[in-house]
Amino acid sequence: MAILITEALDIIDQNITPVSTEIIPVELALGRILSKAYIASFDLPRYDNSSRDGYAVKCSDAGKSVTSTQVIYAGDKANMILKETQAIRIMTGAPIPQGCEAVVQFEDVTEMHGNVILPKKIRPDMFIRHAGEDMKRDTTYLHCGDKITAYSITLLVSQGVTHIEVYRKVKVAVFSSGDELRAHYESIEAHQLYNSNTPMFLARSKALGCDVSHVHNISDTVTALEHAIHISLNADIIITTGGMNFGDKDFTQEAFSNCGMELLFHRVEIKPGKPIAFGKIAHTAVINLPGNPLGAMVTYELFIRTIIHKMSGASAHYHHTIKTVIAKDYQIKQGFYTVILGRFDGQSFMPLAQQMAGMVSPLQDSQAMMITSPDRNTLQKGDAVKIIPIDWEFFDLEKEDIYTK
Repeated sequence: MAILITEALDIIDQNITPVSTEIIPVELALGRILSKAYIASFDLPRYDNSSRDGYAVKCSDAGKSVTSTQVIYAGDKANMILKETQAIRIMTGAPIPQGCEAVVQFEDVTEMHGNVILPKKIRPDMFIRHAGEDMKRDTTYLHCGDKITAYSITLLVSQGVTHIEVYRKVKVAVFSSGDELRAHYESIEAHQLYNSNTPMFLARSKALGCDVSHVHNISDTVTALEHAIHISLNADIIITTGGMNFGDKDFTQEAFSNCGMELLFHRVEIKPGKPIAFGKIAHTAVINLPGNPLGAMVTYELFIRTIIHKMSGASAHYHHTIKTVIAKDYQIKQGFYTVILGRFDGQSFMPLAQQMAGMVSPLQDSQAMMITSPDRNTLQKGDAVKIIPIDWEFFDLEKEDIYTK
C-alpha cells in the first residue's frame, strides 16, 4: 500500500543516522559537516587595537596642540605610556598604549611646527577595537552539524585551528538493471535505450558532496542483481532504478530480499514517482527509484537528498520551502499529490510547459518544485504556493508543511 510523502520522509528520518567521523586539515574542509562544536580559546581581537591610522590621544587634549615623538605599528608590543599633551602615532591594528582614550585619524589633525593640533571634539573609545568585541573566549563559534564555508574556515584559522573533526563523505553506489539499457558510450539499436539515470544520480550525488561509485548495467537476473548488491554494500547508500514492479523480469525486490534487506516502504502517493522503495541492509540504505527519468529526478530530490543531508551529519536536513506566488493559471489533475517542476525568478514560480514522467528535456530547466494536495485541481495566477528549491540547498532544522493546499 502506498504511503504519503510526509510519512516516507518520516520513515527515512527515523532510520538514517550520520556516518562516522574523521579529522582533516582545515584547508580541505570546504563543504564538510562538523561533527563537534568549536569554542574560542582566546578573545578576538586579542588586545585593544586601533581601527585607523592616526594618533593615540587623551580626550582632555581635544583642541590642543600636543607633541608626538613615538610611533606604534601593528605587531609591536604595547609598552608605551601616553601622558597628557602628548600623542603617539599609531597604525591600524597596532595595540593601544596605556593611557590612550581615543584614536584620531591623520586627516582630522593639523600638523604645525612639529606639533599636532587635535580636533575640538574627541569621543572616548573613538576608533578603538576592544579585546573580545568580535569573539569572546569560551564562546561557541561553530556548532556540530554546521556546514563549513569559506567564512567558517576564516573563523577556525583566526583561532589557530589547523585540523577539524568532520563527518566523512557519504559513499553512494549506483546501478541499474535492464537488458534494454545501454551505457551512453555504446552503440544502441532501435529497441534499446541509453541509461541516462545512472550518470544523473552519480553526478547529482557528487554535487551534493558524496563519494560515488558505479556498477555497470546489470542484466535482469536475480543472480546478477545479488552480485551487484554484494559488491555495493561498502557504500552508505545504494541507488537503483526500475525492477520493483511485478513484471516478468522485475527481479530487483527479490534480489534485495535475498540479500537481507528490510523493506521499510514500497510505493509513495506521489505523481510522478509512485514506484519508489526504501529499505536497509545492515547500515546501508537502499532506495529504488522509478525508471522514468523525470520521476527518478523528482524522487531523488525529495528523498535521496534528504537521506544524504541526514547521513552527512547536517543539523539542517528537513526540506525548507519558499512561499511565493504562481506566475500563471495552471491546471492540475485532481486526486494526486502532484509534483510540478518550474522556474523561480525570485518573485514568482513558473511551471514548465511540459513535464511528463518519461521526459528528459525538462530536467535541465527545473529550478524548484511544488507539491500540490489531491483536492487541488487548479491554481490561478497570483495564488500563494510553496516551492522546494532544486538549484540550491535550502534545508531547515525542523519539519514543516511542504504542500501547496
